[in-house]
Amino acid sequence: MPVCFAVANQKGGVAKTTTVHALGAALAEQGRRVLLVDLDPQGCLTFSLGVDPNDLEKSLHDVFVHRTPASEVLLKVGEIHLLPATIDLAGTEVHLLTRAGREYALARALDQIKSDYDVILVDCPPSLGVLTINGLTAGDEVLIPLQCETLSHRGVGQLLETIEDVKAYTNPGLKVRGVVATMFDSRTKLGRQVLDDVRTRYAIEVLEPPVPKSVKVAEAPGRGRSVLEHAARSSSAEAYRKLAAGLHEVEVA
Repeated sequence: MPVCFAVANQKGGVAKTTTVHALGAALAEQGRRVLLVDLDPQGCLTFSLGVDPNDLEKSLHDVFVHRTPASEVLLKVGEIHLLPATIDLAGTEVHLLTRAGREYALARALDQIKSDYDVILVDCPPSLGVLTINGLTAGDEVLIPLQCETLSHRGVGQLLETIEDVKAYTNPGLKVRGVVATMFDSRTKLGRQVLDDVRTRYAIEVLEPPVPKSVKVAEAPGRGRSVLEHAARSSSAEAYRKLAAGLHEVEVA
């Protein structure tokens, strides 16, 4: 059975899209069949894979609004498959609000194709709107990227409340796998203090290892590559490989 991870944090700038891309690339390296889903109207994940959203004739917008089969929207980028986003998704939210069962739109779309994959990673937008609710409703587990800086965890409580609402109304089996610590600076105490606070305040696991802060991570999206391709032997790439292996080990267990 495939495992679907919703990667969510309503705070922007926490390396959420980078984490989805890097984990997807790492899992593909490990022989997993990987599908990435770009739920963000900004299309950052789509762009990061080297696909210009402005050149696309179809995207998730067509799946949600025009009921286009997801298989007709799929793109193959290297070893990874992608359900891409365009700016049209911004209007999709308004359309979904008028539709019955709007929270299940992504889950229904994925039902047609998910048996072709081992792992699905959903890049949720930086908000707690209907698109993020769709990602959480379709997911089996949630990964929460968290920047290791002061105040970065203030939105975690609100996200966890939203997750509890989703569990109560649309997806009772949803679980929080844990926090993915990003932009970690081992030279200071601040990062560890932030992570320790998250553990004690919210009682959720912080997945190891943290991903070090690196200019290589920032450079990769502009080149249409993951950090694993752009800087294969960097400490950040190795951290994502270890995180991906940890996700795989728990699935197998």
